[in-house]
Amino acid sequence: AQVLSKIACLRLQKELGEWQASPPGGFTYKVSDNLQRWVIEVSGAEGTLYAGETYRLQVDFPEQYPMEAPQVIFMHPAPMHPHIYSNGHICLDILYDSWSPAMTVSSVCISILSMLSSSPAKERPSDNDRYVRNCRNGRSPKETRWWFHDDKV
Repeated sequence: AQVLSKIACLRLQKELGEWQASPPGGFTYKVSDNLQRWVIEVSGAEGTLYAGETYRLQVDFPEQYPMEAPQVIFMHPAPMHPHIYSNGHICLDILYDSWSPAMTVSSVCISILSMLSSSPAKERPSDNDRYVRNCRNGRSPKETRWWFHDDKV
């Protein structure tokens, strides 16, 4: 594994401190000594299709964070959602092309929860099986050439 740059380390320590002071609603950081991989528990929002359900996100930070986006995937079992593949990959533009160094883990979590909350149906993306098959050899979601279906989601 690559080692985080000094900038990434300082930035993540700061983010973790801010998270612990005021965690985003619906999320719990699973404490570990690995700054480079965070595991975050997500609780489905009340009044949505995912109410009462709990999922886990695995967030891996690249050496050049925050210039480069973190890799964020749902750990098994991933929620049933039109933009979440069964292997946990998430089709959300801010994790790829629209990432900005001003974003934080908290802001990414809030975007993911709002994506979950606005889902009209619990179903997999239409190309789920093909996509998951193509990722079998351990391909990272960052290597996918995403085509974002809909800016409103």
